[in-house]
Order: sequence, then C-alpha cells, then structure tokens
Amino acid sequence: MTMEILGGILIPLIGTTAGSACVFFMRQKLGIGVQRALTGFASGVMVAASIWSLLIPALQQSAPMGRLAFIPSAAGFGLGIAFLLFLDCVIPHLHQNADKAEGPKSRLARTTMMVLAVTLHNIPEGMAVGVVYAGLVSGTAHITAGGAFALALGIAIQNFPEGAIISMPLHAEGKSKGRAFLAGALSGVVEPIAAVLTVMAAGVLVPAMPYLLSFAAGAMLYVVVEELIPEMSEGEHSNIGVILFAVGFILMMALDVALG
Repeated sequence: MTMEILGGILIPLIGTTAGSACVFFMRQKLGIGVQRALTGFASGVMVAASIWSLLIPALQQSAPMGRLAFIPSAAGFGLGIAFLLFLDCVIPHLHQNADKAEGPKSRLARTTMMVLAVTLHNIPEGMAVGVVYAGLVSGTAHITAGGAFALALGIAIQNFPEGAIISMPLHAEGKSKGRAFLAGALSGVVEPIAAVLTVMAAGVLVPAMPYLLSFAAGAMLYVVVEELIPEMSEGEHSNIGVILFAVGFILMMALDVALG
C-alpha cells in the first residue's frame, strides 16, 4: 500500500479529529440552528459523493452488460440499505437531541450510545473510501487518483462538523474536554480501519467492484435519509438545513468533477 493511498485513507479521520478539537476552543454547546446547518451540509456531501464517486463509476464499470448494466448497481445499492438497516437494529445508539435510544435495550451510558450513533454512520463512509481506493488499485473501476482523493476530502469536510457535534454535547453533559475530544476522535477510527481492510482485499474484490461501489452508496444514503435529514428538519421550521444541503452537494460535486 503506497503512502499516497494510506494518506488518502487517513484524510477523513483527520477531519473528524479536527472537528472534535472544537471542544477546546468553543465555550458553549452548538445551537440548534448550527446543528441543522452542519447536518444539512453533511447530507449534501454524502448524497453527491454517493452519486458521482460511487454510483456513476459502478454503472460505468457495468457498461458492457448493455441494457442490464443497472443490475449490479441496483443489487449492491439494495444490499447496502439492508446492511445499515441491520446495524441500526442490532446496535444500541442514541441520536443527537433524541431522548430515546434506538436498537436493542441496553444499560450503556447515554454518552456511549451517542458515540455509537456517530460510529454507526461512519461505517459506510469508511467503506466508501476503501472501495474507491480499492478500485483505484485494481485499475478497472473507472476511478482516478483525483477522484479517490476528492471523495476522501469531501468526507473529511463533512466529518469536521460531525466531530464537533459529538464532542461538544459530551462536554456539555459533564465529560472533560479531553475525554470529549477523545470520544469524538475515536468515533472516526472505524473509517480508516474499514478502508484499509477493503484496499488490502482489492485483488479479490475486482469482479464485484460495481456491487461494492453501489453497496457503499446505499449504506451512505441510508444514513442520510434515516438520520441526517430528519435531524436537520426537526423542531421549528427553518430553511438553513436545506440551504447548507445545497452547499454541501455543490461542493462535493465540484470536487469530484474538478479533481476526477
């Protein structure tokens, strides 16, 4: 594994860690409007990344199948949705601003389940980066080094507010700044782990690449629809989430096209 690929894989974790460090510089917890804005931005980035960095390359790789080229992408997308739905049901977790935990009943602390909620939706992001770099290594997935870097950078940008959204509420609930920062940073560790494992298996995964790319897209969009969009829309009506969704979408689209 080259240093270029390893560096790309670590970029999203750097974004999460930098966002978590906001707990050292900001005295108050994030306001509802700010949370909506950040969540909307993250949603826009993830939707654009799912389309330009994952689904389009999957369809391009399946092009020799002619009119049936949609089958690998449709199957992989559905499996990605099913996988995240399964994790959502078996892992106890607590979403931002929620009073009731999801998943099986658990005696875990509230703060622990908040970290698990963020970790849960970091899984598909790590898979996405890993699959894209695996496609780059294989040379058969219509993915360029610039395109892979664009995805990693886009996810890092949307991971920055995610790090702040997890570390600052933890500090507000009584955790020390150091422990809140560590919890926020560790929530992103699953991403490079998933990515490295995927790249290491790149040679074996080449025939299934269209399925894997669309699988990651389905998993990411599950997180957007099930968690992020409801969070940016809850409470008193506001357009800030939608506006920042558009900003995130345009930014990720521009990155992918300009660098890819």
